[in-house]
Amino acid sequence: MQLAKKIIIADDHPLFRTAMQQAVKQLVPDVTIEQAESLPELQQLVEQHKDADLVLLDLQMPGAHGYSGLVFLRSHFPEIPVIVVSACEDPAIMCQAIDHEASGYIAKSSPLESIAEAIELVLQGDIYLPEDARRHQHQPDQQALDMAERLASLTPQQFRVLTMMTEGMLNKQIAYDLEVSEATIKAHVTAIFRKLGVRTRTQAVIAVQALDIERPDAQIAQG
Repeated sequence: MQLAKKIIIADDHPLFRTAMQQAVKQLVPDVTIEQAESLPELQQLVEQHKDADLVLLDLQMPGAHGYSGLVFLRSHFPEIPVIVVSACEDPAIMCQAIDHEASGYIAKSSPLESIAEAIELVLQGDIYLPEDARRHQHQPDQQALDMAERLASLTPQQFRVLTMMTEGMLNKQIAYDLEVSEATIKAHVTAIFRKLGVRTRTQAVIAVQALDIERPDAQIAQG
């Protein structure tokens, strides 16, 4: 196996990032590790390190709505494989991550051997799923997949603006943070509405929530 030289760990918990970093270094001794603790930080980091060999991605990070970070990575950096690393062990959610083009899924409770197997398989170009997920009778969520396709059509800057909109920021605040004019932000918002097929900020936020990972659990509870 050709070992990875650069891996990005994206998780908002410092202790978990440290633990994962130690695990990765045992598996890939000569690896360079970059870390991000929010989706905006990850977006900036990946743009700076387009030569990364792998991203280990937590779905529940600040700025993320479920699979939105995964959708962004796969649409703008399709050459970089992504393994979702999550505390959730629901097979339905594991399968949905693969629907959204993750290359693997690791539960945070997994032993080092499973993490090693997942990383090795994904770096070889394969897909890794835990056994429970492989046995799961999975039905893709078409609504979420449709929204993911629309979200993937956003430019990186439009994605930044949408992420800030979902956090309740006003155009003036977004413009200040991104160091652009308010008119530029208004133009981005108009384009976002058009691409997502919505007319208001509230509708845009609700649309993105179609990617929240709580939805499969709710469907299971109702079923």
